[in-house]
Parts: sequence; structure tokens; C-alpha cells
Amino acid sequence: MSTAAPVLHGESPKAPPSYLQAGHTIKSWLLTGDHKRIAVLYLIAVSVFFFFGSLAASMIRVELVSPRGVMLESDTYNKVFTAHGIIMIFFFLIPAIPAVLGNFLLPIMIGARDLAFPRLNLLSWYLYMAGGLCGVLAIAFGGVDTGWTFYTPYSSMYSNTNVTLTIIGAFIAGFSSIATGINFIVTVHKMRAPGMTWFRLPLMVWSSYATSLIIVLGTPVVAITLLLVVMERVFHIGVFSPELGGDPVLFQHLFWFYSHPAVYIMILPAMGVINEVITCFTRKRIFGYHFIAFSSLAIAGLGFLVWGHHMFVSSQSMYQGMVFSLLSYLVAVPSAIKVFNWTATIYKGSVRFQTPFLYVLGFMGLFVVGGLTGLFLAAMSTDVHLTDTYFVVAHFHYVMVGGTIMGFLAGLHFWWPKFFGRMYPDSWGKLSALLIFAGFNLTFLPQFVLGYLGMPRRYHYYYFAPEFQFWHIASTAGASILAVGFLIPAVYLLWSLKYGEPAGPNPWGAKGLEWTIPSPPPTTNFLETPVVREEPYAYDAEAEEREDQSKEPIRA
Repeated sequence: MSTAAPVLHGESPKAPPSYLQAGHTIKSWLLTGDHKRIAVLYLIAVSVFFFFGSLAASMIRVELVSPRGVMLESDTYNKVFTAHGIIMIFFFLIPAIPAVLGNFLLPIMIGARDLAFPRLNLLSWYLYMAGGLCGVLAIAFGGVDTGWTFYTPYSSMYSNTNVTLTIIGAFIAGFSSIATGINFIVTVHKMRAPGMTWFRLPLMVWSSYATSLIIVLGTPVVAITLLLVVMERVFHIGVFSPELGGDPVLFQHLFWFYSHPAVYIMILPAMGVINEVITCFTRKRIFGYHFIAFSSLAIAGLGFLVWGHHMFVSSQSMYQGMVFSLLSYLVAVPSAIKVFNWTATIYKGSVRFQTPFLYVLGFMGLFVVGGLTGLFLAAMSTDVHLTDTYFVVAHFHYVMVGGTIMGFLAGLHFWWPKFFGRMYPDSWGKLSALLIFAGFNLTFLPQFVLGYLGMPRRYHYYYFAPEFQFWHIASTAGASILAVGFLIPAVYLLWSLKYGEPAGPNPWGAKGLEWTIPSPPPTTNFLETPVVREEPYAYDAEAEEREDQSKEPIRA
């Protein structure tokens, strides 16, 4: 990172208590205004939602082992895959990195004592929990069978499941994201430490800033859209349903206008994490800092212009399709810039293959596969064949699940010592990273083949094509390995809270303001306002200084 150590006027005779020691009652946590405690609350919540979303995914994979199903009726299967999508997207993938890592780190990275609006930050967590509770209640008491996209007119007119309560949950969770986005934007603009210019910002802050712009501009659109679905469902106001004079394609336009940028809400923060980890474990400045910073803003801007590539087989004209196809190829350019620059950063670096860096390599591998297969879906000629097949499922998971979760785990392992002041066993971390990478590829690579062969997504039975069974069995076997890979970190990270070795302020030898303060940090982050005097990621400067010192003649 790009900062100097804080300038302190006199040393305190006693180290200040950490944020974990500032009250041990439940009330002190539930009414806290400390961004670090709120981040821990989010970490607990998203972990619980991830568990339930993964449980639903496991049921899907077990069910698809047989061409005629194993244990679920068709209606129940629809509810299970809908629950998986809703929980994973709205309650894990979208909030995970911004709400956990962003909440904890962004103020410290820019030298601030807290976020700009601490009470709004706490409110965002309560809104998130309220939305999650609505979603869980809807799933537990009858479920919902529309899929996570809530396509009309089925969701607004015909489904007899708990659509309204589920949409209310997603609606409330959207306001949680908006509150977080506003907080991040104001904090970055107004609370940077002296000397922290825009081009001394850590690249994770740039990614969080770009993500916040997408959240604030895009989330109100999907919130209004889902509210209109509820209005049509409850009061029969014609907006999307043809029976009432509405247009179902209008729903698709409004939904994907947000939901494609939502892809970048999930992946941009992960890219920010990769920047921080990759420079630390290669001991090099990031290659092309300015290009990576502006590519984040480019992704945020272009992301709002490509929603129509989800609608090549809808009623939009082929000329619209050509424009959206071109823009979809264009949005791949800033993503490619990041990957090429990361590769150049690794080249000739002093690479240390520790757990966070293995997750970085896993992210790069999975994201590249997801990005390249997205080009097939951006081209109208191939998308017509691949639409609504398992090819789309595999592509989506490579980008969203492979990219976002790998980035989240890389960041969690990198900053875990800073969160809790304890180290975890690195050997177990390496094993989990390898299992997750291998299990993920075995799970989703066969689904590209299934999609190319014509297996439709969301189908319960496939007895009409028994040759699909081999690929489904392989995918389920991979999911078993993936599940083990996810369980291992849950065990050793919790173990480390009590038995892990003390981490110290900077166990990785990393750059940045967060590594100049104790682990875990004090409630106020800094005893004195830090002053930033270095450019970003000044690892090379240290290496050159050591080299120069080694060349000096030895004097008696």
C-alpha cells in the first residue's frame, strides 16, 4: 500500500485497548458505532447465509445425480434452487466484501477514525438482517418458486408461493447496500488523511468507491421494479402482466439494468482485494496503478450500458442486440487490463506462496475462464444457442462464485490477523485453497459441456437425454470436494481465535496504514492523525535501499 507510518507526538505509556475489548456485552455490540465491530457482525451474518445457501446447492447437486431425481418433487426443487439463488446473491455475494472487508478496512486505509456516518452504518446492518429475516421466513414457510430473477408475469400473477415477502426482503436489503455505498463515497471524499491524495489511495479503496457508485445509482432501479411487481401482485395494477395491459419485457429491461451492474458490485471489490494481496506477496509495486484505478471506474460506467445482452432472445430488435453485443465486448477491456497488470506484477517478483496468494492465483484462473466464456454469451450468434442452458450457469458461477468467493477468502486470510490479532495454520490454509480450486473446476467445467449439449437450466428431470448423467455425476463429485474445501477454513479460522499465535502489527511485512497500527486495532484506529508521504505500494523502494546498503564498503 502507499502510505507512511503515522506521525505521533509522544508515545503512550500504555497501548490502547483494542476494539474487541471495548465492552463485552451483547448490547455493546448491537448498539456499536465502531465500523470494525459492524464488520464483524456482517462477517457472522454473511457466513450464516452462506451456509444455508450452500446447503440448498448441495440438495440441487444430489438431486441431479439421477435423470429422474432422487428426493425432491418438482415444485420443491423449484423452491430449493430459488432459495439458493436468492440467499447467495442478495445476502452473500453482494454484501460480503464491501460490508465485511470494506467496512473494516476502508477508514483505516485512508487514515480516518471511522466511516462518515457511524449510525447509518449500524442501520445498514439492521436493514440487512431485517431483509434476510424476511427472505428466510418466506423460504421456511412455503418457499418461493420464481427463480431469483422474479420474472413476470409468473411472479406477479400466477405463483402461489411467498413471492411478496421474498421481494420485501430483497427490497429492504437493497436499502442496506445504498446506506453502505453512501457512507463509503462520503468517507473517501471527506475523511482522507493529510497527504492521502487520490493517487495515493490503495486500489482497494478505488474498487470500493467504484462499487459504491454502482450501488447508489443502480439499486434504486431494481428496488422500484420489485415494488411494482408487488403492487401488480397485490393490487392488480397493470405494469408487467399482459392480462392487465402491462409488458413483461419491460420488467426484463428494468431488472437487468441493475442486475448486470450487480455483477460488478460482486466482482469489483474482489478485484480490489487482489491488488492488495498481490503486491504484498510479490514485494513489488502494482504494475500500472493508474490504469487499474481508472479501469475500476470504467467497469462501473460501462456496466450500466450492457444489460441488453441478457435479452438477445426477447423482443428487442437485432440492431439493439448488435449495439449491446459490441458494448459487452467493450466492458471486457478494463477487466483484461487488470488481469494483464496483475500478471506483470507477478513477473520477476519475490513471490511467497502463502495462503492469501494461493487464493489470488485461484481467483485469476477462475475469473479468466469466466470472462472468456462470457464472450460467447456476448455474441448473438452463439448466445441464441446457449441462452438458458447450463453454459450460462457455469459462466455465472465462474465469475460470481469463483471470482467473488476466491477474492473474499483471499482478503479474509490476508487481513484475519488484523481483524483478530491471531495467525492461522498456513498449511491448512494452503490445503483449503487447493481443494476449493480443484473442487470448483470439477463442479462447473462439466456444466459448460452440458450447456453446449443443450441441457436447459432449472430443469428437474433430464431423462429425455440420459447421456447428461455422466456430466452431472462429475459435477456433484466436484461439489463434494468444494464443500470440504469450504468447511476447512471455518474450522481453522475459528480455532485460531483462541489458539493461534499472536500476529503482531504487520505479520506479512505489508505496506499501508492498516499495518502501522496494532492488531487488532484500537477503537479510534489511530492515536494521532497519520500523515502520508509515500506513493502507493512502495515495496521496490525498500528493496533498493537494502541493496544500496549492502553495496556500501565495510569500515572498521
